[in-house]
Amino acid sequence: MRGADYVVKRTAFALVTIFVAVSINFVLFRLAPGSAVSNLSRVPHATQELRQALKRQFGLDKSRGRQYLIYLEQLTRGNLGVSFENEQPVSTNLKTAILNTLPMVALGTLFAIVVGTLTGVIAAWRRGTPIEGATVTTALGFYSMPTHWLGLMLVILFTGILPTGGMTNDFLINPSFWTHARDVLSHMVLPSLTLGLVLFGEYTLIVRSAMLETLGEDYILTARAKGLRPWAIIRKHALRNAMLPIVTLVALSLGYIVAGAILIETVFSWPGVGRAVYDAVLNRDYPMLQGAFLFLTISVVFFNLVADLLYYKLDPRIT
Repeated sequence: MRGADYVVKRTAFALVTIFVAVSINFVLFRLAPGSAVSNLSRVPHATQELRQALKRQFGLDKSRGRQYLIYLEQLTRGNLGVSFENEQPVSTNLKTAILNTLPMVALGTLFAIVVGTLTGVIAAWRRGTPIEGATVTTALGFYSMPTHWLGLMLVILFTGILPTGGMTNDFLINPSFWTHARDVLSHMVLPSLTLGLVLFGEYTLIVRSAMLETLGEDYILTARAKGLRPWAIIRKHALRNAMLPIVTLVALSLGYIVAGAILIETVFSWPGVGRAVYDAVLNRDYPMLQGAFLFLTISVVFFNLVADLLYYKLDPRIT
């Protein structure tokens, strides 16, 4: 019963967090200078009558309180509204953007987890050696680099070698499936690498710290005294017992990765959620911003909830 109470409390807290975030997002976007109508690119010199008509069309002629109530009512029906920019449903725009973001983020995250875990284990096992010093220094360097700066450096280094912008080559006419797949993958390399290198430093440092704590336990000394091979000690004893903070880090970071991809997608003109948010900010596209930030909020809160539940499952001391 205690476990059920824990799950209910954490879930309720997550739902309240989402509601508060949705309310704050609604207010903040409307406090920004400028207006959605004046920033619509298709009517840069619109008459006052046209502006008023557009305000009525998008519901901007109503009070902020009324707009908020309408927004909440629409959310309960699963309706995120219509984009001011292209007059398409926000859900449709978001679906396309999310499907573009997820493969890029997944590739970068997989790279960070594999390489970061491997280098973290090596650094912990070779503690006090130049290998550890070089590994930690490299990890700290990438971890401290601003994401957009690293992306720009990769653009400079790989210009002419790899595509540095967009998702596909517009000059490919009716490409085959495999040609299209190779084209998308080549465009995905640099943004995924940028994300992976930034996360790699974080994973390396956390895995190293967890492994150092585990390697100091008595059962590790016993395993060494028995003459077990180093890889067997790491795989069967040390790494398995160090998985608690590692699993928690993966769950927590997944929620923030999509939000962190905003800078990467802006640098590489990747047509995902981050780019959609950037364009929506420029155009004061309130429904699109609200829909995108709702998705980002749910992502962060959901994976935080997953981390809490995993922590509770893996560590029986949590009550």
